[in-house]
Amino acid sequence: MGRCARRNGHCSRCERALPFDFTMAFQPIVDLQQRRVHAYEALVRGPEGESARQVLDQVTEELLYRFDQACRVKAIEQASALGMQEALSINFLPNAVYEPEACIQATLEVSQRVGWPLKRLIFEVVESERIQDHAHLHAIITAYRRMGFRVALDDFGTGYANLDTLTFQQPDKIKVDRQLVMGCDGDPRRQALLHALTVMAQPLEINLIAEGVETVEEARWLFQAGITLQQGYFFARPALDALATSLEVPMAAVLDAPPPSPGAVT
Repeated sequence: MGRCARRNGHCSRCERALPFDFTMAFQPIVDLQQRRVHAYEALVRGPEGESARQVLDQVTEELLYRFDQACRVKAIEQASALGMQEALSINFLPNAVYEPEACIQATLEVSQRVGWPLKRLIFEVVESERIQDHAHLHAIITAYRRMGFRVALDDFGTGYANLDTLTFQQPDKIKVDRQLVMGCDGDPRRQALLHALTVMAQPLEINLIAEGVETVEEARWLFQAGITLQQGYFFARPALDALATSLEVPMAAVLDAPPPSPGAVT
């Protein structure tokens, strides 16, 4: 896949308008320890709420990285218009970035225009394509941190997002894939793997986020195991150009439960 071309400090391939429209839905990442929303992830949707897949099917090879840049701009604009006070998490394709300083210009410009603090931006590394150059990704992460951003590794535990990535990279956060989360409250093998991740993450100074939490039992087990940042349908589905409400109810269902019986967390 080609990368964006630099011109006068900007990515010239990313500046042209897209031939289709799209919008953003926002899904909360909750902090159960603090009993509040930690951040919102921006998720692409069609203008009438069409699925991400229907939008992505229109993204050709030539449009891919222009679309990546447009998503960043739209997410920040909409989050600001909604009055979001929490951090905003945005996906990005590392192999799309030619030079971090060039490819981040549109993000910096929209952030300045709407008054969005850079410290409230989290970039999620989407490894739908294998990292071709770990040194290049390391340079991106280093540059983004220098600019005040935080970086998360998405879909950890499946596909290309595995342990070998951590031998080269130091993300601020790891998002644990749904495949490890589903049914964890009753699956000793998943419990063992999740416990191992919590032990590993602590000395590496990485925060874990459990993705795809769909039941109160999963949420309780994860919380009791020390994974206090969680995201999924149990708390809220993605809301089209809106922020989630009534999150106190699912959080209370997790936190106000009676103490677990002995051996509940194995």
